[in-house]
Amino acid sequence: MGLSQDQIARYSRHLLLPEVGVEGQEKLCNAKVLCIGTGGLGSPLSLYLAAAGIGKMGLVDFDVVDQSNLQRQVIHGESTVGKLKVDSAKNRLADINSDVEVVTYNIRLSSDNAMEIFKDYDIIVDGTDNFPTRYLANDAAVLLGKPYIYGCILRFEGQASVFYSKEGPCYRCLYPEPPPPGLVPSCAEGGVLGILPGIIGLIQATEVVKLILGKGETLIGRLMLFDALGMKFREMKLRKDKDCPICGENPTIKELIDYEQFCGIPSAAEEEAESAEWEISAKNVKQKLDQADNFTLVDVREPSEYEICRIDGSILIPLGKIEEMKPQNLSGISKNDQLILHCKAGVRSLKAAKALKKMGFENVKSMAGGIEEWSESIDPTVPRY
Repeated sequence: MGLSQDQIARYSRHLLLPEVGVEGQEKLCNAKVLCIGTGGLGSPLSLYLAAAGIGKMGLVDFDVVDQSNLQRQVIHGESTVGKLKVDSAKNRLADINSDVEVVTYNIRLSSDNAMEIFKDYDIIVDGTDNFPTRYLANDAAVLLGKPYIYGCILRFEGQASVFYSKEGPCYRCLYPEPPPPGLVPSCAEGGVLGILPGIIGLIQATEVVKLILGKGETLIGRLMLFDALGMKFREMKLRKDKDCPICGENPTIKELIDYEQFCGIPSAAEEEAESAEWEISAKNVKQKLDQADNFTLVDVREPSEYEICRIDGSILIPLGKIEEMKPQNLSGISKNDQLILHCKAGVRSLKAAKALKKMGFENVKSMAGGIEEWSESIDPTVPRY
């Protein structure tokens, strides 16, 4: 239909670029992009895609804005803490560019809804932080023949690539199998430099624009790695795996599967059984402390976390030292002691409990929910982070 006078004024700096021009800007204004997640990566990529004039943007997220998000999720603000992330993001995008149609999906992406959501978009961009969703998004994109733009961040390092099975490898070609559950920490456990998702998210946004314009050399067949501390970019060449189960020569995956099961995440029934065997509630730990029971409370977090907050009476033995399986790392406790371990949310302490059990410690429990649960249900003066 051509650009309006207002659009010509808004996008004038694009129109001056021979690689974009009027035709390219019209492509951008007619494009449909789905952003999975409105957090660290989703914030910068959706902000800049809206500013670039993407015609329709879908936002998938089921979370609410938390104060801990504000360090890096720049699409949200103090006024939106406690509100749905998709609503917060939609309002911010509308303020940047009211011409952009924003469709929100306040749901958890799953095998039951992914195909129906994805079919209405040209490009899928992943801003999530978990393996089941990455495999799900990749597989749905392959089955629908759509590009899947990948981004990943942790601590000071990030990755980005474009997986498009019609022209190159897919995510499964790079990572045929997910890592064991709990091996790779989330940002909530390992931390992340607040600026890092801005860098990786904008690389993802750049790849979106290049794909729409059909210009430049995209990251198809390349994995870009970024080290913020060293301020270094490097890349790995990626090849299509002819034996890939979804994009190879003889694919065996013809429809979406159970991705939590594929990634080894236990079912609700399995979690309940494991909880009964390995875990103790924060309330029961408080009762034992009040009753002066003879047990040792071990904090398996990192020293930097221990400095932020701690439970009085706990001793610090980081998970890494426990996993090294060296007795000298466990000075002050013996195999006959009753041990209760805790971390931030209960994941690391559960790993530590299982490791100690293998070492011969019989009376070991992990405090469910970690220090977060302690702060919420026992002692609100303990800071949450």
